[in-house]
Amino acid sequence: MSYHNAVLLFESVDGLNIKPDGVYVDVTFGGGGHSREILNRLGAEGKLFAFDQDKDALLNEIDDDRFILIPENFRFVQRFLRLHGIKSVDGILADLGVSSHQFDSAQRGFSTRFDADLDMRMNTDDTISAFEVINEYKEKELSQVFFQYGELRNSKALAKEIVLARTESPIRTSFQLKEVLRKFLPKPKEHKILAQIFQAVRIEVNQEMQVLKEFLMQIPELLNEDGRLSIISYHSLEDRLAKRFIQFGIFEGEPEKDFYGNMSVPLKKVGKLIQPSVQEVKINNRARSAKLRIAEKN
Repeated sequence: MSYHNAVLLFESVDGLNIKPDGVYVDVTFGGGGHSREILNRLGAEGKLFAFDQDKDALLNEIDDDRFILIPENFRFVQRFLRLHGIKSVDGILADLGVSSHQFDSAQRGFSTRFDADLDMRMNTDDTISAFEVINEYKEKELSQVFFQYGELRNSKALAKEIVLARTESPIRTSFQLKEVLRKFLPKPKEHKILAQIFQAVRIEVNQEMQVLKEFLMQIPELLNEDGRLSIISYHSLEDRLAKRFIQFGIFEGEPEKDFYGNMSVPLKKVGKLIQPSVQEVKINNRARSAKLRIAEKN
């Protein structure tokens, strides 16, 4: 199976400020690139837990006594760490988004390049796939998905066209969906618009924004004092959530202030936003939109 180079590998692991005897978590194991680098920096007493809900990723399990792979969604990170007797950790790494392997596996339906069944499930045991979103969501619900998660201004028109087409027959594959929406895909912008449409459906299928919120809310309690979070995002929706939580400890509204106007926030940012070098993007084109933020527990 093809798992490409881990994005911002050294920068993200450097950001964890690894203690040789510390306990760390890689919540997006994938091909195991970040996990292997963390293990390289751990001593004999160190421990690394990794999470991945994708069965394909479990085949990459690392044979190391210091390593435990948990086959679950990272929205449950606290619960499953406690099952292993872990209440707090020294660092957490999250590389969000879809893995190269998922994009390159035609049958998974993540990519606009292949004609495949509308699926897009990161956990293939989940009951809701892209097929249900496209064929069963009401027009208003579909429009909201395209607007919120694809940031598509013509979301209402897209939803209306899909609802009209599926009255004739179900839309079963990615290329069928492409044909239904053909008039909205001018050649110069076809790939960009399709990517936004597919992103929107994928986020809805996998509840990615809700999962990210639930995960981030657990971070302050999970981290030890001076513990670090390294989080890599790939689109503005993810990055905004991560940035705002690190800055304010909440996702919406204004943070509470004390009598003197000081905010009490659980995390503080470490350094500036980090993006891949030109050289890394040349080697791995999927790194081009990556943004790394590092935070430390206050």
